[in-house]
Amino acid sequence: MSDLKETMLIGSEGIKKTILHGGTGDIPKFTTGAKVTFHFRTQLCDDERTVIDDSRVVGTPMEIVIGNMFKLDIWEALLSSMRVGEVAEFWCDTIHTGVYPLVSKSMRRIAEGKDPVEWQVHTCGMANMFAYHSLGYEDLDELMKEPKPLFFVLELLMVQQPSEYNRESWALSDEERLKVVPVLHGQGNKLFKQGRYQEAAQKYKEALICIKNVQTKEKAWDVPWLKLEKMANTLTLNYCQCLLRMEEYYEVIEHTTDIINQHPGVAKAYYLRGKAHKEVWNEAEARQDFSRVLDLDPGMKKAVKKELAVLSMRMEEKNQEDKNTYKGISLQTHLMLNAHCGYKNPPKEMQLV
Repeated sequence: MSDLKETMLIGSEGIKKTILHGGTGDIPKFTTGAKVTFHFRTQLCDDERTVIDDSRVVGTPMEIVIGNMFKLDIWEALLSSMRVGEVAEFWCDTIHTGVYPLVSKSMRRIAEGKDPVEWQVHTCGMANMFAYHSLGYEDLDELMKEPKPLFFVLELLMVQQPSEYNRESWALSDEERLKVVPVLHGQGNKLFKQGRYQEAAQKYKEALICIKNVQTKEKAWDVPWLKLEKMANTLTLNYCQCLLRMEEYYEVIEHTTDIINQHPGVAKAYYLRGKAHKEVWNEAEARQDFSRVLDLDPGMKKAVKKELAVLSMRMEEKNQEDKNTYKGISLQTHLMLNAHCGYKNPPKEMQLV
């Protein structure tokens, strides 16, 4: 099919499609469970056509599974109008682009190698909707505050039917996912006990992805949703224990804070956040968290007492180090001033002993 430029509205209000390069063959079958591989570029509708994201720059094409409730479900509709090899530009009105900043944040974090617990981008974690403060990217914060129409330039690379590829945990049915969760959880616990924290973290993360995928299909705060939320919190806290051993303290603070914001009665979340604060010298925050642990679960008194003793000792050591550093700097400064002014010895209280 030759290159052509053609503009049309496709089956949904607020979408305009322009074919930039024709594909080959018939439009593939986008059946439930089919895996779609494509490149994408997202641009603002300004004069400069500012690029927000570009999978070619990252170097990895995007993959989604049809019917898996991908966060930006409009992409399923757009891709379903394309042939393999086709490149098309879609103008989408704000009704379709409101959640894009959340999707973009997930993709960027994965590209940066951070890939947080927030269930990889092809797996819809609606908990991303509870982004309490900044998304961590200025341009996305702007889009979040004020949604705008966007251009999506998509290139369809491949469509694989369910029987044509090995399904990963994110491509399983809901029933299959819930069966695999305890298996992954158990594997994570075993690896943790063996001191293989990175591998354990990966198992917990895979289990979380499965739960979050199922949970998004339940009504928030209903009983089935809450049961899944409890399972997810347990796995997230296990994941945080791995992160503590891997010295990823700020990530622990981030994930435990997410749990606390949603469920302020989870003592273990405060305990792990307190431990992370302790490691990064946030004394006041650590003490506050440990105090909250005792309010919620007096049975953790022994563990908290131990953490507070370590915190006090470390803060004392740090204060002494700071004092010595300051003393050394002050003495150096004094000697320089003396030399400049012609004095030979510092006053007695400034001399090192």
